[in-house]
Amino acid sequence: MNSQYVVGARDDANFTTWTAADLATKIHAGEISSVEVTQAHLNRIGEIDGDINAFLHVGADEALAAASSVDDAISAGETPTSPLAGVPLALKDVFTTTDAPTTCGSKMLEGYMSPYDATLTVALRAAGIPILGKTNMDEFAMGSSTENSAYGPTKNPYDLDRTPGGSGGGSSAALAAGMAPLAIGTDTGGSIRQPAALTNTVGVKPTYGTVSRYGLVACASSLDQGGPTARTVLDTALLHSVIAGHDMNDSTSSPQEIPDVVGAAKQGANGDLKGVKLGVVKQFQRSEGIQPGVLEAYNKNLEQLQAQGAELVEVDCPNFDHALNAYYLILPCEVSSNLARFDGMRYGKRVGDDGTHSADEVMSLTRAQGFGPEVKRRIMLGTYALSVGYYDAYYLQAQRVRNLIAQDFKRAFEQVEAIVAPTTPSTAFKLGEKIDDPLAMYMFDLFTLPLNLAGVCGMSVPGGFAADTNLPTGLQIMGPAHGDDRLYRVGAAFEAGR
Repeated sequence: MNSQYVVGARDDANFTTWTAADLATKIHAGEISSVEVTQAHLNRIGEIDGDINAFLHVGADEALAAASSVDDAISAGETPTSPLAGVPLALKDVFTTTDAPTTCGSKMLEGYMSPYDATLTVALRAAGIPILGKTNMDEFAMGSSTENSAYGPTKNPYDLDRTPGGSGGGSSAALAAGMAPLAIGTDTGGSIRQPAALTNTVGVKPTYGTVSRYGLVACASSLDQGGPTARTVLDTALLHSVIAGHDMNDSTSSPQEIPDVVGAAKQGANGDLKGVKLGVVKQFQRSEGIQPGVLEAYNKNLEQLQAQGAELVEVDCPNFDHALNAYYLILPCEVSSNLARFDGMRYGKRVGDDGTHSADEVMSLTRAQGFGPEVKRRIMLGTYALSVGYYDAYYLQAQRVRNLIAQDFKRAFEQVEAIVAPTTPSTAFKLGEKIDDPLAMYMFDLFTLPLNLAGVCGMSVPGGFAADTNLPTGLQIMGPAHGDDRLYRVGAAFEAGR
């Protein structure tokens, strides 16, 4: 472990080691300024991000202007606009912003400036949260290691030779390295939770439809979900409360009231889980394919939960065995449809527009040069599965399996309040180790993607370090749809017991 890049114990003179909740308390009391805090994080980015590559764009002037506005309002005696007003944040480069490029980690959108802010971006600005910049990611959120970014891989602050996970590796690496106290990710099959596990941070995939997707550049529309990441459960809950809510601009947005996730996190902080039933998935108990150090850490996590009063109940989810196959049919089909809009005609990259090529040739040249290998692979898989003669055999059959997985979750949550599992089957692997083996890369999301298929919620919290690699592991907590508060109660209790 290289301590130069990892946040250590709190140092009162170094704001980059503070929790977001502590920073907010001091900023709102006028004891420190948002400008000071924001500048400290910008300085940290300048010092180390050349080695880590967590950010694709840093908006120093815009962040400091937003911070100054918060300080002015507090000086004038105004009530802060949110519990996190003045606390800076790193935003995954898949949400549109009018004052910074939105590239999605792709050459297809290099330098693209959106004419509108995503609903989530609007919520952050209204909450008085300075946006430090846009973070690196696998191209169009397709990948598990951030190696598919057209702008180079992000490196894990715990070991620069290893991945921070993906697709949201930039956001999690920024948190782990103290370049931001808060960050936003998206989770299509584990892209928030999996990087959180590999970087010793907290990441939450909210219930599908509870955080607006308007302005989130789509990978797979029925699976994508924006969510909060931070270094503590309470910080994550505070950010969750800012970004969640119904949005008329998103047809899939849920009108259901958001549960009190902050209250749940504070309740769980006492460490008491007496009477709480937690499910252990039978299908996840096989040791084959799980790194011994990860399995050992997970078993210790289960022992801790029991010591805190939780009752562990085995739950049978037989259709989880088919989740990976169903996911990698449904996702490419939606990718094939969503990415058809990047044709070199309307916005983004355009190749061959010199008057000597037809429109079809321009489209072909643009897509050939604009998309990377993994994006092309998924487009081709999806196009094939949706083609005449294969639609029923592949896509519809996968959707039937998806429904069975949702039923497995429903039955499980009739027995338990939440489910626990490892977040990933191994700790962070070395950069380049799996890049030429797509199946091995896909298998890395084995424990996370069932949630996305079912639309339920999940969290990864730090689960200790694997003894065989001395690298972070994650404990995954799963809850039913609209039961996000359960994640925070259990997660905060587990955090308090460590």
